[in-house]
Amino acid sequence: MFEHKEIIIDDNNKLLNREGLFLKEFQSDFRQVRFFSMVIVQKAPPEIKEINLLEQQISELIKNAVKHGNNKDINKKVRIWAAFDTSFAHVIVEDEGEGFKQLEDWNEFNKKRSECFENQDFDAMEKYFAYRTDKSDENDGGNALFATLEYWDGGVVFNNKKNCIAVYKNFEKKKHGIDLNK
Repeated sequence: MFEHKEIIIDDNNKLLNREGLFLKEFQSDFRQVRFFSMVIVQKAPPEIKEINLLEQQISELIKNAVKHGNNKDINKKVRIWAAFDTSFAHVIVEDEGEGFKQLEDWNEFNKKRSECFENQDFDAMEKYFAYRTDKSDENDGGNALFATLEYWDGGVVFNNKKNCIAVYKNFEKKKHGIDLNK
């Protein structure tokens, strides 16, 4: 059975708790997004860096905050809280924007997209390749959020204003289906 995942909206979710996380704050300079994400990933132990995958995922979160949240306004900041261990990554990214107003619509779109995958209805899938709003440009399509739900297996949560996202990744010591902890 195909597992449908969705983004949770909940100010009180434990993933939004910043206690014990380090904080970095950056200007909304779109040209510097990869640099910002590398600064954050430097705090992660080498065991979980996954050959740039962790950095790529964090980069997408920051990119969305800079581009969609702060509209690339260099006067606005992006705040990133993070904690890493060999067994987990916990990241919170907050912008100064109005919030992702269509998040509920995106969740519904993603649900229908997931149902098409589950039912192998590729004709209907044509309608669900990319999620676009009236503010989307030709490079937007919701792909970063689809990947976010897949990668961050411990949860994806927005605050109620929808300008802050918290994500959590479990790093189990499994290789080829064998639990190396046993």
